[in-house]
Amino acid sequence: MQLTMTIDGKKYRVDVEVEEGEEVRLAESFPTTTVQAVTPPSGAMPMAAPAPVTGAPPGGTAVSDKICRSPIAGVVFKVVVQVGQHLEVNDLLVVLEAMKMETNITAHMSGTVDKILVSVGEAVQPGQPIAEFA
Repeated sequence: MQLTMTIDGKKYRVDVEVEEGEEVRLAESFPTTTVQAVTPPSGAMPMAAPAPVTGAPPGGTAVSDKICRSPIAGVVFKVVVQVGQHLEVNDLLVVLEAMKMETNITAHMSGTVDKILVSVGEAVQPGQPIAEFA
């Protein structure tokens, strides 16, 4: 089947193979949408671009940057660090077991461990805080 697509005013012809048993919808069945650009009234004041958000307060590190989070779902197999321990980037924090495999979770920053937020045997979800740095 051959389709014609228009992108940014340019027309493209595309050959598409249809697998047996697949549903095919032709262009007539697609809704037609149009977008109209709005021109601001004359004399309107232009808006300034918003300032970029850095996530860190001036002269420091944001609290969310000090939290190490689990990248995967799993069960805490081993907690390797203690509160008050100083770590460097990539030092081992926790070992998670997921799908019968052990995954090392390492420090994303240098600093002192302020809180350990998980314990052995606890199930964790992706994005769940594991440890917090001071």
